[in-house]
Amino acid sequence: MKAERLFQILGLVDESLIEEADTASSPAAVQRRPSWVRLLAAAACLAVICAGAWGLWQSNLGAGTGSPGDAALAGGESGGDGHSPGTTFLSYAGPVFPLTTAETNTRLTAGRTVTWDFAPGSYEDGSPRQWGAQVTDSYTLTNPADGSVTVNALYPVSTSWLDFPELNAAVTVDSGGTGFSVLSGGYAGGFQDAGEPDGSTWNLAPPDEWADYQALLADGEYLSRAMEETAAPEVPVTVYQFTDFAAPHEEYNAATQAVTFTTDPEATTVLSYGFNGMSRDADRGWCQYSYFVPDGVRRETETKILIVLGDDIGDYVLQGYADGGCDQEIDGVSCTVTRRETTLADVLDLLCRAYQAEFEQFSLGRGQESPFRYLSQAQYQGLVWQLLEQYGLFSGTPKDRYSDGRLDEILMEALSQERVLYLSFPVTVPAGGSVTVAASFWKAPSYDYGCSGSENVGLQGYDLVTALGSTLEFTGQTAALVNTDTIEIVRQNLGFDLENGVTQVSLDLAEPHYYLEIRPLEG
Repeated sequence: MKAERLFQILGLVDESLIEEADTASSPAAVQRRPSWVRLLAAAACLAVICAGAWGLWQSNLGAGTGSPGDAALAGGESGGDGHSPGTTFLSYAGPVFPLTTAETNTRLTAGRTVTWDFAPGSYEDGSPRQWGAQVTDSYTLTNPADGSVTVNALYPVSTSWLDFPELNAAVTVDSGGTGFSVLSGGYAGGFQDAGEPDGSTWNLAPPDEWADYQALLADGEYLSRAMEETAAPEVPVTVYQFTDFAAPHEEYNAATQAVTFTTDPEATTVLSYGFNGMSRDADRGWCQYSYFVPDGVRRETETKILIVLGDDIGDYVLQGYADGGCDQEIDGVSCTVTRRETTLADVLDLLCRAYQAEFEQFSLGRGQESPFRYLSQAQYQGLVWQLLEQYGLFSGTPKDRYSDGRLDEILMEALSQERVLYLSFPVTVPAGGSVTVAASFWKAPSYDYGCSGSENVGLQGYDLVTALGSTLEFTGQTAALVNTDTIEIVRQNLGFDLENGVTQVSLDLAEPHYYLEIRPLEG
């Protein structure tokens, strides 16, 4: 964490971090920023995609698509700059990475074989579906030294914590299954504007080609940070928690409660969780946070908290309203407010545990496996703190996306953002001997959205990098395909030839990136 930024939050908040608001003379004229504004932006961007444009909320959809004339159909040539021709897909799934180790200078050599298995799956009704591939990435690790070598092997996968359970990842050592823990890298992407080229940072911009991961992993810093323990600081905060809600829901099904107060924006910073709307007049220090009163029916968190850093907010006013617009006051809305002094680490622990409980309550009933099977609470809290420190109000230059202090997005996006996760497990290679290590997982393809109008709709893209981020000394690498009866190869630079039975090829270790684009055969 940047010490100077923490000092600013606790004492003197940088004026540039305070949201600009209309200089109205009354609270009713102050610009409101309810959370549903982001949902409207998402819908607008989706409409743009279906018109054939490139923007999408929370996604960087790339700079365009390749055409069949731009790339070789079999054994395509590599570009002179290290980039191979191929399609830039609207949704990029990331490459298959090589095995690495936490240790450097292990002196281990490795032979590698990557196999894509295109055996078709099926829909829930049993009808066939050709989507994705089962990947097995196998290594023969050889130790030329006189003594045995034990390493902490790390197998990288590009995914999010939310999607990680769907990989069904498994690791074997000498054909025997072995357990693994999971180390988490940080958010792998960046930020972009919301469709207007104004330099804003409202939307996420995930990696959209293999070179983004090349830039991310090449110097080893990303992995080094993933191996570090991250914890929120014991910063003193004041917490206001809202409970015991009541409202006339039979008359107002969107009944809303707002808490209003005035602060010195240079001395106080407020973070929120569970609030649906926020209004602010920075010039007067006037703030209003509002939420739909829980009714036991609407999917609405009952954890509603304001976290105050620096000077306390002092007196506040609670008022009920007919809806989230906070224009029509109503009676009969009430709650209990509990104030306590604690630390930022303590309240983030509370919120992370509450979010996990809510996630599992609403998601597991739909058959979605919980990422918390692999993600510990300590890791989760560390990821939330990373986002706050790197991109939120604890950073020197907060991104617009997190500038209003809403922790709801940060807790959610710590799970949903694209990142590199590392399957971590020990391997011992005897003196002068070899060990076979394999990682297997289901690999989603890169693709273009069906409503995009792209000529590449229906293509599935798969990338492979040969040495990126690996500490191993490779003696050779091979790529193979199995169960290819239901696919055709459209573009590649690997050299497969299905018509002539060439389903296994040797890779050039000087080529950093290989790609394969397939299309399922109809019927």
